[in-house]
Amino acid sequence: MRRKSRDLRGTVAVVTGGTSGIGAATTAELVRRGARVAVIDLDPDTAGVVARRHPFGAIGVTANVTDRAGLAAAMDEVVERFGRIDIVVANAGVLARTATLRTTPPEAIDQLFAVNMTGVLNTVQAALPQVIESRGQIVLLSSVFAFLNGMATIPYAMSKAAIEQLGRGLRVEMAAHDVSVTTVYFSLIDTPMIQQGVDNDTTAGDVMKVLPRPLLKRLTPAAAAGAIVDGLEKRSPRVMKPGRWIPFSVARGLIGPTLDSMLLRDNRLREVLTTLDNRQPPAQIRPVTTTKEIHQ
Repeated sequence: MRRKSRDLRGTVAVVTGGTSGIGAATTAELVRRGARVAVIDLDPDTAGVVARRHPFGAIGVTANVTDRAGLAAAMDEVVERFGRIDIVVANAGVLARTATLRTTPPEAIDQLFAVNMTGVLNTVQAALPQVIESRGQIVLLSSVFAFLNGMATIPYAMSKAAIEQLGRGLRVEMAAHDVSVTTVYFSLIDTPMIQQGVDNDTTAGDVMKVLPRPLLKRLTPAAAAGAIVDGLEKRSPRVMKPGRWIPFSVARGLIGPTLDSMLLRDNRLREVLTTLDNRQPPAQIRPVTTTKEIHQ
């Protein structure tokens, strides 16, 4: 179903995980285009951070997307302040330390799934009554890892594949309510999450090197935010940047198995995975990001 483009001026948008990375850049772009934005983040100083960056047009509310009751209360606060919710951008997410599944602590997997899957579901369900009432929009951040081989980051890839399925199903379910759903696919964005999870881990970088170099081009958070907000204005069902990933996605049924076979025969990759397999898990289970930089 094709919808008319939307003027974002005066709309009310909620962005989870909006104090850093893609979320912060998306907040800034939405404000620039005239939207009123509520940032929901677990940073205790969310209100202060947002007020300093955006004295007008944005507010900050502290809540954790894994806490259903706290998130519902945050959405209620947004409605109390702005009167409604037209758009929700479910951005908050984490990236676990690069590792084989065999050496990934179960606690790390539980935490990643809690944020990347349950947290997104919590966000959507908490905002849905308002979004339906305004015939609004939902933005879900998936990843090219939804269809790319997830070796060395299997739980993360699983979580992003789940978000792709959420977007597909929700788009059909919401059509009767005239609510549009946009699923976003990025590869590498130069955010604190990637800097800590990939750049500061030599072995993780070695894993990425097995992919074709053209596919490893990074986007800035501002470029990613521009793509997201363009998608909102156009009510696009999918946003994929860089565009060179589009043929890969379209032909995933053919390219995926071929790439899997190539990876199986790649001796360099086998050596890297062996190194990961022999690497000891951290003594303390934690995401690769800090509290203030937990988001995409």
